[in-house]
Amino acid sequence: MIQLIPNIIFLIILIFSVGFFARNIKKVIKIIKLGKPLDRSDKPSIRLKNLLMVALGQSKMISRPISGILHIIVYLGFIIINIELLEIVIDGIFGTHRYFSKIFNPYLYNILIASFEIFAFLVIISVIIFWCRRNILKIKRFLNKEMNGWPKLDADNILYFEIILMLLFLSMNATDLILQKSEYDGYNQAGLFPVSSYLTPLFENFEL
Repeated sequence: MIQLIPNIIFLIILIFSVGFFARNIKKVIKIIKLGKPLDRSDKPSIRLKNLLMVALGQSKMISRPISGILHIIVYLGFIIINIELLEIVIDGIFGTHRYFSKIFNPYLYNILIASFEIFAFLVIISVIIFWCRRNILKIKRFLNKEMNGWPKLDADNILYFEIILMLLFLSMNATDLILQKSEYDGYNQAGLFPVSSYLTPLFENFEL
């Protein structure tokens, strides 16, 4: 029973998080419903194309090349890393360890984990550049009156949380790498860690 306590705690936190997310989604839906009804059944192919290009493909990002490329890195990074998040949820609920490594080809799994880490690192770099553009460089559009106050604080807070999330992800992999090496002596290691392996010295003196 004691061994199940971490899984129970994780499940409680997960349920609370999902409930909080669902509550906010209801608020968004409520706001959307304030709009007037509009017939959108015409031009289905054009509407579908706009949905795929603008909403999913984020095509408007490329209107400014530098910020566009950085936006795409952050956007793709979070989408791809969500695959790893699914594995974290499964492991947290059922007490497994890197569940996908047992159902995927080992080489494929290694490529996935390595790509997650590379994207996480690129997201951190992109977010730092975004922060510098907003707070250090004197870019004209960020100096407009409507960009001050809450809009600036909100944008900065998002950037801070993005960095924290990526660092937590890489720190988790770094500590897991240390754990795997202590258990398997470097053999049967699940995952390839091209970025977090450089963080392992920060955690090597911690008790397992």
